[in-house]
Amino acid sequence: MAKNKWVAFFLCLFLGALGIHKFYEGRILLGILYLCTLGLFGIGVVVDLVILLFKPNPYFP
Repeated sequence: MAKNKWVAFFLCLFLGALGIHKFYEGRILLGILYLCTLGLFGIGVVVDLVILLFKPNPYFP
C-alpha cells in the first residue's frame, strides 16, 4: 500500500526517536529498534529525514 511521503516525514520529524514513522511504513522490527535506542541515538532519525525528502510521493516502502 502506498504511503504519503509528508506524513512519514512529519512523523519522523516530531516522533522519530520513538520510531513512529517506521511503524507507519509497516516496518515493525525497525520501529521497535528505534523505540529502544531512541532513533538509533538520533543519527537514524537525521538519516531518515534526508531519505524521506528524496522519496517520491506516494512511495512504496
